[in-house]
Amino acid sequence: MRRLREALLSAEWMLGGAISDQISRHHHRRLRRIGWEHALDASGTGWATGEPSPRTGNAVNIMIDGAEALPIMANELAAARSHIHMTNWFLSPDFDLVRGDQPVVLRHLLAELAERVDVRILVWAGAPLPLFQPSRRAVRKMRERLTRETRIQCGLDAKERPMHCHHEKTIVIDDRVAFVGGIDLTSQSGDRFDSVRHPARSAIGWHDATTRIEGPAVIDVAEHFRMRWHEVTGEQLAPVSPPQPAGDVELQVVRTVPEHIYTAVPCGDFRVLESYTRAIRSAQRFIYLENQFLWSPEIACLLREKLVNPPTSAFRVLLVLPSTPKSGNDDTRGVLAELIDADGDKGRILACALYARSGSRADPIYVHAKIGIIDDHWLTLGSANLNEHSLFNDTEMNIVAHDPELAVQTRKRLWAEHLELPPSQVPADPIRAIDELWKPISKEQLERRSSGLPLTHRLVRLPHVSRRTRRILGPINGIVVDG
Repeated sequence: MRRLREALLSAEWMLGGAISDQISRHHHRRLRRIGWEHALDASGTGWATGEPSPRTGNAVNIMIDGAEALPIMANELAAARSHIHMTNWFLSPDFDLVRGDQPVVLRHLLAELAERVDVRILVWAGAPLPLFQPSRRAVRKMRERLTRETRIQCGLDAKERPMHCHHEKTIVIDDRVAFVGGIDLTSQSGDRFDSVRHPARSAIGWHDATTRIEGPAVIDVAEHFRMRWHEVTGEQLAPVSPPQPAGDVELQVVRTVPEHIYTAVPCGDFRVLESYTRAIRSAQRFIYLENQFLWSPEIACLLREKLVNPPTSAFRVLLVLPSTPKSGNDDTRGVLAELIDADGDKGRILACALYARSGSRADPIYVHAKIGIIDDHWLTLGSANLNEHSLFNDTEMNIVAHDPELAVQTRKRLWAEHLELPPSQVPADPIRAIDELWKPISKEQLERRSSGLPLTHRLVRLPHVSRRTRRILGPINGIVVDG
């Protein structure tokens, strides 16, 4: 029986690898046909090619978790003078942006603002088949609740590829300030209002992030909304006036837009993929990724190459993922098993999950953030997951910066949260921090959890990650969803 199990495991690995290779070849052929093959073949530390190009003179504020981000969004919305343009995967009209004695309800705030400024919102029209959520019917009901007896305008974008969606989360206010990130303004599947302390609560814990931008890069977020609004509603909005410089960060806005869904972008836009490809290929010291999913064969291949041929003996790959994703669980575990096998027990890769503690109990914190930091130089943050949906098939938006100060500051804030330390106590050397803090803490907590003992830290080495993780389901899922 043992030999039979080993033979079946070997066959599963071979078949899974073959399917992944076929998916990657399909993507190369697809991108070659539309002139985007360079997104997969890009190398070097440069910016993604094409427009919009990087823009200098931006102020960037990265907000971690909803308790920080959502009240800031509410304050900026309340200060609008001419217009508010929002995109989202889904909205909950009764979602509270501010909690406590004087809550700020999303619908109430937008309805009040719509009496004096233009409020336009684009959301995905919903799944055309009742196999996924939200359904077309649920989205129509949401729009009715949101706009009834108000001046709010809400467009439903049904220009999607089959089995895919519009996933970006952006807000543009007066073409002066923009938010780009991963936080949906909804309570569907979990309450986004959570703090860096992540106390145990009645709702699932939720780790997420977004950015507030001022300066010339706002024009690229604003123009993208105008393009989509025109495609969906037929209304041509006034052109954007370029914002004045507001800071010293050079920033590039990158997108995923599949080909053939918008007439204005007939060949699509795959610069989220290109940005990750360039950055991972050029990594020299470490790769840090927080993401909801990790089941792109292309990203897996790049990470595997780094582990098999590391730039230095101290090279590290650190991943923060959900303990149990909403979907694609076997897909992510399959990729992790593949990467662990490529590492060959050299200790270069570590994957962790997060938990909120309450006495002897611990509840999962859902990692919904989409963040990449490489070599304390390159940073990306936005709506794009590391799966085939976000890199090839959904609409997405990320920001990218080649800015050491911003990258280091963001990494230290994130690591301080996960390690439950003041930022000043996070070692300046990321390799030292991984080896001396991340590894022993996460290992001990996994052992405690496996033994039924209460956790003493939030950080837990990801369970059920081994070379025997099922490898085949991820590639099969890729075939089903990618087309």
